[in-house]
Amino acid sequence: MVSERVGKYIEAKGISYYAFENSLGASRGSISKAVKDGKSIGSNMLEKIHATYPDLNPTWLLTGEGDMLLTDTVWQNSSINTYRLKTDTAVESQQIPLYDLEAVAGLVPLFGDNNAFKPVDHIMIPHLPKCDGAVYVTGDSMYPLLKSGDIVMYKAINDIANGIFWGEMYLLSIDMGGEEYITVKYVHKADDKQYIKLVSENKHHQDKEVQLAQVKALALVKASIRINAMT
Repeated sequence: MVSERVGKYIEAKGISYYAFENSLGASRGSISKAVKDGKSIGSNMLEKIHATYPDLNPTWLLTGEGDMLLTDTVWQNSSINTYRLKTDTAVESQQIPLYDLEAVAGLVPLFGDNNAFKPVDHIMIPHLPKCDGAVYVTGDSMYPLLKSGDIVMYKAINDIANGIFWGEMYLLSIDMGGEEYITVKYVHKADDKQYIKLVSENKHHQDKEVQLAQVKALALVKASIRINAMT
């Protein structure tokens, strides 16, 4: 059954159902429930799975025949954007670890010691700026530049107070009353030096000022990936 094979693929990848559903823009529990109950998965969702996970063999998924994974996956059907500073130097080859934010319990522990966490996969794209890791994007605040399910690759900023390049795009972890709020925003100066202004690409989202002291983790977004289709 297709749903059973989806479950086997998720297990083989070592990712959580939450991360898998989130990468597809699916409602939480929708895939896990289909797998658990042996129910069918709609054709629209199967198309999203094919587009988002190009290493998954569609023949195996639909029929059970052949190998689970395609061995020669390339990024030819994806949009790759880079966001470089003038001081950036391209790296000819690097393995960028892709992390499941739910599994690592947020950016703060991940940035504290990323060697303590096992990535769900690695991304290899030549001639990118140096990156520390990659995570999936959620929400629509940076749409249409980024949409939910896209991947952003980042370089962590250790000195938050002095390491901000104003106007650039950042991945942030913000303490909101004891809860971690993770977002991708442009970071601008605020009138009060103790605050920063978070600006969205999506004009339906209003700018928001937060205290700099509330920012617990910060990373400069270096590149993004959007999987478009699979051949």
